[in-house]
Amino acid sequence: MDANISRRGLLITGAAAGVATLAGVGAAPAMAGPPGPGEPPGPPGPGDEALTLVNGRIHTMDDAGTIAKAVSIRNGRFVAVGNVAPSPGSGNRVIDLRGRTVIPGLLESHTHFVSLANRPGHHVADLELAENIAEVQQQLADRRAQTDIPEGGFITAMGGWNPNQWAERRLPTRAELDDAVPDRPVLLFQRFNGPGRVNSLGKEFFESVESPLAGPVTVGDDGSIAAGLPATTALYHLRVRQSFEDKRRSALDSMAFTAKVGITALLDQTLVAVATGPRDPQPGHPLATLDHFRMYDAWIDLHRAGQAFVRLQMNFLHNQGNIPALGDLENQLPELRERLKNQFPFFGDDMLRTGGIGEWAAPFALQATNPTGYAVWFEAQRLVAAAGWRNENAQTGVAGVQQVVEAYEAMDSEFGITDLRWGLQHADLATEDQLARLRELNVGVSTSGFRWQGGPSDNGAPVGPLFPRLVASGVRLGLHEDAVHIAPHNPWFALHYATTGLNWFGEQINPDQQISRQQALHLYTRGNAWYLNREDDLGSIELGKPADLLVLDRDYFTVSDDEMRRTRPLLTVVGGQIVHGGGALIQ
Repeated sequence: MDANISRRGLLITGAAAGVATLAGVGAAPAMAGPPGPGEPPGPPGPGDEALTLVNGRIHTMDDAGTIAKAVSIRNGRFVAVGNVAPSPGSGNRVIDLRGRTVIPGLLESHTHFVSLANRPGHHVADLELAENIAEVQQQLADRRAQTDIPEGGFITAMGGWNPNQWAERRLPTRAELDDAVPDRPVLLFQRFNGPGRVNSLGKEFFESVESPLAGPVTVGDDGSIAAGLPATTALYHLRVRQSFEDKRRSALDSMAFTAKVGITALLDQTLVAVATGPRDPQPGHPLATLDHFRMYDAWIDLHRAGQAFVRLQMNFLHNQGNIPALGDLENQLPELRERLKNQFPFFGDDMLRTGGIGEWAAPFALQATNPTGYAVWFEAQRLVAAAGWRNENAQTGVAGVQQVVEAYEAMDSEFGITDLRWGLQHADLATEDQLARLRELNVGVSTSGFRWQGGPSDNGAPVGPLFPRLVASGVRLGLHEDAVHIAPHNPWFALHYATTGLNWFGEQINPDQQISRQQALHLYTRGNAWYLNREDDLGSIELGKPADLLVLDRDYFTVSDDEMRRTRPLLTVVGGQIVHGGGALIQ
């Protein structure tokens, strides 16, 4: 954190004080004036919803690399960006940044966020930000201190966090969870299939519970629940007790955490529950799987009520592949076929919209090792191309990427896909030739920022992604964390890895594959905006764009590597509204 500016150093003043502060910003003219035909509106007037930030270092991420000192927002859009803001007018809120760093809101181009929004229990998302078990205990205790948890209501923490992030490199014991929360049951559930850990009340519940499809769960003396069916059965017992209001609360909690770590828009890739059969919760369903048709209901309800405060774009992931009972190829992929007939791509508004097909249209299968599965996968690509939809696949290694490149070229030859802006997720080890061919097809790549969780390769070779090669290729490129199944939701971990190559323990696992902080931030803003098909309205602080920005608690560009990983927004603004921050920040 900047030693000269405290967290209480963001002062929101009245309009009169704001005018005086603006006068000291600089002599250059503001970049906005009276509106002309087709231009955004001018300075705020009486009655407008307006916010002005002054005396900052505002990295706009525009083409010129502008660093402004002031920005004005009216009715949810940027109306002035430059060294001097226009007179704020009556009722305007003015924030004196006192040298703070400002960047556009971060965009996430590959996340399983809707899973987070559907987690049962009174969820603690902050667990991934803890650095030791004492902090884990404090976060659980803080959640318990909230007054909305009824007797018997579970406190949960589920997702991509890893106990290796904590100094002890282990899960808390039952006794440690009891110390944190003695009077409510607790379940910690890691990644897809567990393992899990419970306190004494959680152990008591799971050892005695009965539900329609499953009986009690075996729990160790230390509160441990084994990964696999024991853990997913415990999850099932909570999911069948989850009400719609519970899901609304979880969606709001997940939005709050998203704003807290600085993400203002997301491209979701959440997994379907099953290829066939019942879509209600099942004992064997891992955390990653949800009902493909109902999993958005709570979010849609909040959006309809005007309560959604981060932007969500939903890809449709199809996990339905080769089903022998359906016979020949024409009878494969029934759900995908119906989706393409009955849904609209990129349909919605600024806050909630559909996307394309992805992270898969069908389970990926290499032709050399699974020709039947490959035939179904290839047919899925044809169906999406014929329907004129955007399509994505996820592959990391050279062989998988090569198959995707060749399939995309075949689709372009048959249907023409260059205007559809297809995507490839990960592409960590893609060759120069593969990237050049993807660029010719106007295919974008969203590459991985989550490899920091692992160790070095056996032979000392880069783990990947090969960031300099990806950047130099000229392919449309973004960066993602693959939360909340694979990794934490926090994007600063991915930015740290891309710029250092270090894993959580400080080991160099991606030697000679670093990019600059400016390049990495570009991937999480402008790069991901293109990947979301939203480069005209998101990813930079420019006139007329929706006003999404972050005021950071330290200078991302100059602090040490270790400090950069701990960056958080003091203030998160979405559509001109402050959705995170306040209290001490504005006193």
